[in-house]
Amino acid sequence: MNEPVLKIENLTKTFTLGKRKIQPLSNLDLEVKRGEFTAIMGPSGSGKTTLLNLIGCMDKPTDGRIVIDNMDIARLPESQLCKIRRDKIGFIFQNFNLLPYLNARENVELAMELAGKFKEQRKQRAKDLLATVGLSGREQHRPQHLSQGEQQRVAIARALANDPVLILADEPTGNLDAANKQEIVKLLADLNQKQGATILIVTHDEKVAAHTRRMLFLKDGKIIDEKQGSKSSPS
Repeated sequence: MNEPVLKIENLTKTFTLGKRKIQPLSNLDLEVKRGEFTAIMGPSGSGKTTLLNLIGCMDKPTDGRIVIDNMDIARLPESQLCKIRRDKIGFIFQNFNLLPYLNARENVELAMELAGKFKEQRKQRAKDLLATVGLSGREQHRPQHLSQGEQQRVAIARALANDPVLILADEPTGNLDAANKQEIVKLLADLNQKQGATILIVTHDEKVAAHTRRMLFLKDGKIIDEKQGSKSSPS
C-alpha cells in the first residue's frame, strides 16, 4: 500500500487557441498509492478531463512528470504510450464504449487479443471477469440487448482484462439511473477492497465520490483540498 502507482510532479498543460493561451493545469502534484480508491471532483473547466487524458496517455503535458508504475511517461513516443495504455491502464467511460457488433465476452476479450493473449486464455478470463461483475450467463449478449447498468459492468470487466496497475473511470455513473449508479459504485468499491484494484475516478457526483477512500478537489488547474471518503483505509 506504500508504493505509489501514480506520481505527478509540477504538471502543466497549456493549449494555444489563436492568440490566446489556455492553461487547464498548472504545477499540479498528485500521488496515488497502490490499492487506493480516489475521486477527483471539480466544476466544469477545472481541468479534470485534461488531467485524465494526460494520465491515460491520450495527451502529453507541456511540463512536469507523470510516473506510472515507476515509468515516466511524459516524454515517451506514441508507440510506447500505446503499450502503456494497453498493459498498465484500464479505462471505464461514461458512454461505455462497447463495440456493438461484439457480444459481452468478445468485448472483454478484445483488450486481451490486442495484448497477444492466446484464444483459450482470453475466453476463460473474459468468462471469469464477467462472473466477477455479476454477468454470468450474459456472455453471448450484445450491448443492445443489455441494460445500461449491464453495459457498464461489461466495460468494467474489460478494464480489468489485462490486470492493469491503474483503473481510470471517467464519470462511470453519469448515464445511469439511481439504482444502477449505486450498484456500479458498490462494484467498484468491492473491486478495490477485495481485489486491491487501484481506481482513480472523475465524477461530479458527491454521493459517488463519498464511496471512495479519498476525495480530491480540483479548481483552476490545481488540487485545492482533500478529504477522506466514507470507506476506511485498506489494511
